[in-house]
Amino acid sequence: MVARIYKPSRNAMQSGVGKTRFWLLEYEPEHARMVEPLMGYTSSADMRSQIRLTFETKEEAVAYAQKRGIPFQVFEPHETSRRRMAYSDNFAFTRVGQWTH
Repeated sequence: MVARIYKPSRNAMQSGVGKTRFWLLEYEPEHARMVEPLMGYTSSADMRSQIRLTFETKEEAVAYAQKRGIPFQVFEPHETSRRRMAYSDNFAFTRVGQWTH
């Protein structure tokens, strides 16, 4: 079973970067999830899908996987570039678009 080592991206619904500072090691699912026919619950017989380990650095996660003989894939994070903008920039004379109410 292959493990994924990655750094999670920030939540799209919030501007903060909480829970994105650590590297995660998760196992890829072996089987598709099943829908229970009576109640419609989604379940899986794969117990490794519940394992989610956190590490301070990518190197620690890779060393952990190599020490235990776990095949893994490393996914590098895509760093976002945030544009700094002040509130007063909305009223600047150099503004590209017209200010309307």
